[in-house]
Amino acid sequence: MRLAAGLLTALLLAGCAFDADRLPPTAPLPPAAPRLTGIDRAASREHHQLVAALGGEYRHARAEQLLQQVVARLTPASDLPAEHYRVTILNSPTVNAFALPTGHVYVTRGLLALANDTSEIAGVLAHEIAHVTARHAVARAEMEQRSMLVSRVVAEVLNDPVAGEIVRDQTRLSIAGFSRAQELEADRIGVRTIAKAGYDPYGAARFLVSLSRNAELNGGASRTAPGENFLSTHPTTPERVSQAIAAARLVSNGRPGVADRDTYLNAINGIAYGEDPADGVVQGRRFQHPRLGITFAGPEGFQLDNTAQAVFGVSPDGSQALRLDAVELPPSQSLKDFLASGWIEGMTTQDIAETTVNGLPAATGVTHGKEWHFQLAAIRVDGAVYRLVYASRDSSSAAIRNFRQTLASFRRLSSHEIASIRPRRIALVTAQPGDTAEKLASRMSAPDRPLERFLVLNGLTAGKPLTPGWTYKIITED
Repeated sequence: MRLAAGLLTALLLAGCAFDADRLPPTAPLPPAAPRLTGIDRAASREHHQLVAALGGEYRHARAEQLLQQVVARLTPASDLPAEHYRVTILNSPTVNAFALPTGHVYVTRGLLALANDTSEIAGVLAHEIAHVTARHAVARAEMEQRSMLVSRVVAEVLNDPVAGEIVRDQTRLSIAGFSRAQELEADRIGVRTIAKAGYDPYGAARFLVSLSRNAELNGGASRTAPGENFLSTHPTTPERVSQAIAAARLVSNGRPGVADRDTYLNAINGIAYGEDPADGVVQGRRFQHPRLGITFAGPEGFQLDNTAQAVFGVSPDGSQALRLDAVELPPSQSLKDFLASGWIEGMTTQDIAETTVNGLPAATGVTHGKEWHFQLAAIRVDGAVYRLVYASRDSSSAAIRNFRQTLASFRRLSSHEIASIRPRRIALVTAQPGDTAEKLASRMSAPDRPLERFLVLNGLTAGKPLTPGWTYKIITED
């Protein structure tokens, strides 16, 4: 189990104490854009803790060198040309980037794999630098502190909890709008910066388009709940694309700027793509962990998310969710007693029964909250115990069936299955006369939908012919 960058919101609170009545209604989505994290108070310690929490640092000499060269070119063109920035690549397959006010900038290897030229990655880095130069993190933190103080005064000093809750709701709206405004401002500043640095100012818009298409390919667009964008801290991608194009027109002055496609592609050649098998691999609704030697599948329609704490999954309509994690348990403690000890704060596990799952000892039970019903299972595999929590808005037969099917799918991986799970990487191919997107896509070791993935990966649209002699990205296995 691993952590994805742009940390996914936990469906159940981390650790053993779960808040049963605050389960989010839908799957957490990859951020719609690069985002800003909080204020740094102890730069070195915070940096190392953050990197460790987000999958660790990914080392790729050519990519690291290129990123530092781009930052060195952007800095003099930024609003604070004397500032110093350090770029770290995070070992995460998700597409994200963010910055700390200290000048630490982070990009995931998933983002690097998606970009197609140097101006696109310059747009991402300039966006993050803009967050730093505009002091967005400080401004947001100050606003949140003021909001918390006002709501506390209303609720406690004036002894009006209801009014305090209303104030909190109103300030959440204000902060969300404030953050959206920050993102749009960072986009405008970023486009201006890359143009001043001599890069193609339209690179930012191209990458935003790829970002949106990648999210759709991975199921993000279909899993947004009604009203969820209402409090989103990021503008919608079409809004950002439109603004980025308008900003590029203002600063281009008829000069094309440098895209530097070949230099960029050569820099990311060989970079890891997708999940690191050492941390477990998600393919649609199936999770496999070759090092732990286990696998399971979520119900039909579920898209699983793998983090350091657990594997999460949510149904398309948000009415059902699951979590699988691992705990250490003394061999002498029975699984039945473990279930009875209570996982979810304030609730008692009922109907506990011992059973086996594909030859593995297990126990099951149920518990209920005000809004959510929980079906629980504990499975022992050698020295580890895996906890499966299945939450549903009701205790319908469909929810019970889905839980049982998910539990029944949990098993050991065979040695052949373990050997077949190999790392994927980005490789470069030169299009020959007669090559088509379909032909190159057929050479890919893609997790799914190879043609669509090839098009998104290369910023292409369906039906557009390839250019002989041009370099394109494909996915290969080691």
